[in-house]
Formats: sequence, C-alpha cells, structure tokens
Amino acid sequence: MLSKMCKTAIKAVIFLCSQSDKDENVGLKQIAEAISSSEHTVGKILQSLVKEGIINSVKGPSGGFYLTKEQGCQPLIRIVEAIDGRDIFKECGLGLPKCLSSHPCPIHHLYEPIRSGMEKVFKEKKVCDLCHSVNIGEAYLAG
Repeated sequence: MLSKMCKTAIKAVIFLCSQSDKDENVGLKQIAEAISSSEHTVGKILQSLVKEGIINSVKGPSGGFYLTKEQGCQPLIRIVEAIDGRDIFKECGLGLPKCLSSHPCPIHHLYEPIRSGMEKVFKEKKVCDLCHSVNIGEAYLAG
C-alpha cells in the first residue's frame, strides 16, 4: 500500500523525533545509516518533508535536520500525504482505475476494511507515539 519512499520517510521522521531531545541537528549520513537507506534517497525525501513543513533543516557546518516538539506531535498521515498523496487510502488494491463498491475488483470487499483501518492508524498515531518505543529499545527502524 505505502510506497518504499513513504516508508523511508516515516522511518526518517521517527528517527529525527528520537533525536530531538539532544538539541543538535542530525546529519543526512547519520539518518541514512540509522534507517538503513541510501543517502541519496533519504536526501530527496528529507527535502520534500522540509518543503511541506514536516521537518526543519539548517545549512552550514553545524547544519542538519531537526523536529520541533509540535512537529513531533503531528499525525503520521501528514508524512503519507506529503510523499504518496492524499488518495493512497482510496486506491484499488489491484490498481484498477475504476474500482467502486458498485463495480468492485475481485478483492475490493476484502481490501476496503484493511485500507480503512490503515488510514485510521495513520490519522490517529503521532510521530512521538512511535518514537517512544524506539527510544526504549522495544522497536527498531532498521533490520
């Protein structure tokens, strides 16, 4: 359902949130290593997130990326919308352009409740909700 770019964006923002209490900016290389992704990919994603106001960046020798407390309290849906768009939770499970309840694909009635449940999770869960489990070692951002 979510693109690889979107999953990487979510991991990067959760990692930034986990570092936010250290009062220093986090470099691109550190973020990429922490989430096991390429610097090039993470760099492109972070630029998009800065443009959308989801994270912040500072240029220069002590530059990098950071989150404010308010940004840490934003719902995950903001990241999803910034990377995959607003319609991700309305798309057909098989990718058909005209899949409706009145004209369903073969998995429509199975996929619809799952898609709705995922949308609910992304609307209700905040970045900081997921950051806590990473900070205490109950969850991980890389394999």
